[in-house]
Amino acid sequence: MEEKIKFELNGKQVEVKLEKNQTLLWVLRTQFNLTGTKYGCGDGYCGVCTVLMDNDAVRSCGIYMEDVGGTKIVTIEGLAKNGELHPVQKAFVENDALQCGYCTPGMIMNVVGLLKSNPEPTRQDIIDGMEDNLCRCGAHTRIIDAVESASKEMKAIPQQ
Repeated sequence: MEEKIKFELNGKQVEVKLEKNQTLLWVLRTQFNLTGTKYGCGDGYCGVCTVLMDNDAVRSCGIYMEDVGGTKIVTIEGLAKNGELHPVQKAFVENDALQCGYCTPGMIMNVVGLLKSNPEPTRQDIIDGMEDNLCRCGAHTRIIDAVESASKEMKAIPQQ
């Protein structure tokens, strides 16, 4: 009998066939064509595959589909609402917190998770919270500035 996994993806209920050892990253990219979630190291160290799972930032390359059933997954494609960028996305643009852009979706998703758990982070909280998201371009200071900016905006807008 074919086993299927049901979960919420970017606000919609979805169902996929369960295949042994298949990761969430692979399913997002191949079955749902959500390519904003990138493949990086494949071991959960670089952060480019970060998504939200029940509001927690997780590395999708290390999440097996067996563990996804019944959860709420949000990818970078699911952050904007009604054509309006999420405050973290806006802050990254306004602070020029990107260069090549490869790590940016994972950075943004990690920031959203960070701000959900700590809406008023100190600069050191931000540095510590972003430590496991790697960027080779050197935009780190602007990323920190973007997180500070997004934190202020999100406090002013309920339920982000």
